[in-house]
Amino acid sequence: MDNKKLRGKDVITIGIFTAIYFAINFGFMLLGGLHPLMWVLMPGFIALVGSIPYMIMVQKVKKTGAVIIMGVIVAIIYYLTGQFSLIIIASLAIASILAELIRYLSKYDSYKGNSLSYAFFSLGMIGSPAQVWILKDEFISKMLENGMPVDYVNTLKSFINTPMLIVLIVTPFVFGLLSCGILKSFLYKNFEARN
Repeated sequence: MDNKKLRGKDVITIGIFTAIYFAINFGFMLLGGLHPLMWVLMPGFIALVGSIPYMIMVQKVKKTGAVIIMGVIVAIIYYLTGQFSLIIIASLAIASILAELIRYLSKYDSYKGNSLSYAFFSLGMIGSPAQVWILKDEFISKMLENGMPVDYVNTLKSFINTPMLIVLIVTPFVFGLLSCGILKSFLYKNFEARN
């Protein structure tokens, strides 16, 4: 790494790939409105596809802070689109810091390190559906106040249990690793990195 400090070009690169990542994120958020199970599994689905912009970004910007900036931009977009909650911000912050730490420890140039980093970054998206488990009745009431159909809310209530919480947490991590493995075999055959 010749220059360890982020430059304007790096921030622009991070911004571009974060916008692509959020577009993927937003698409799955919309699908989550079709059925509550889709919403609960949304972080896992995002992890499957979001690896593409993430892994390209970390390949192009091998410097400290890139993933944290990506996490901050995603949090700001959540805030601007009215999806703001402290739970989402906390999950994004913790996941981004862990992902950045893993990149730092793997010297920013290891595909395995970046893949593990992405798996942890993917956990940041659990904050949206996790609100149902954390805030329970308060969140359900808010959904009904905001016009969510009663059938949707009742179906969602049936998913508020410990096994589904485990699925919510494990799925993005596992799918994040899986998607990075698939991505490497299809798109990064010539990706030069330490394994």
